[in-house]
Amino acid sequence: MEAPNFNIKEKISYYLDDFNSPIGVTVNLTILGLILLSSGIFVIETYPLPESSLRLLAQLDDVILYLFTFEYLIRFWCAKSKLKFIFSLFSFIDLLSILPLFIGFVDIRFIRILRWFRILRLLRLIKFETSLFRVKSEDGVVLVRIFLILFSLIFIYSGAIYQVEHYSNPEVFKTFFDALYFSVVTMTTVGFGDVIPLSEAGRILTVMMIFSGILLIPWQLGILTQKFLQSSQQGNQTCSHCGLKFHDRDANFCKICGTKL
Repeated sequence: MEAPNFNIKEKISYYLDDFNSPIGVTVNLTILGLILLSSGIFVIETYPLPESSLRLLAQLDDVILYLFTFEYLIRFWCAKSKLKFIFSLFSFIDLLSILPLFIGFVDIRFIRILRWFRILRLLRLIKFETSLFRVKSEDGVVLVRIFLILFSLIFIYSGAIYQVEHYSNPEVFKTFFDALYFSVVTMTTVGFGDVIPLSEAGRILTVMMIFSGILLIPWQLGILTQKFLQSSQQGNQTCSHCGLKFHDRDANFCKICGTKL
């Protein structure tokens, strides 16, 4: 599927958000790969590595950062309403992920914490990922969205708690996996108590994790449960007029067009 007869700005904007044409799929697969590669670099850097390897990873991350910045500027240039673009949720997430390029004068630990937010860019690609893995049902789309939200939140909290605690508590928060373990245990309110943050920033993050776990996880699981219950109550009757595939098992007429089933 090719872009309609647009000007150059409209064509670029079209392919950045298109998930069906070969060009759109290639662009979004590249963005997805860069997001995952960037996040993988952050994780790998928490493990003991030779200095030469760390320098190579840092250079690779810089290249990815410049590519994300270029993409953000391209989206800004293509936007019909610049003001609406700046204040949109996804643009804010994109800007958050490239801020380290513009605030190099700030404390390096603060910059490193911001880098972990780059994983949030996965949320922009929810439609692409459901298309990539051929998720067609509404329940499947909801499941993908819930998984990405929870995965992104746990990843960010794990990176942030590692960043603030590794310096003051290096024996406990040695690697990303230690921080991941602490985040999962804290957000699920299991609270074994075998890992305890020492810094004030770490304790503040822990409180935020607990509140996020209490509020977000039951809410998302409730949505998923509701969808599954709705699906279990629906039959496979297809409307001969409008083609709607799912209706309540005791339905006699289509709920969209009113045709007798």
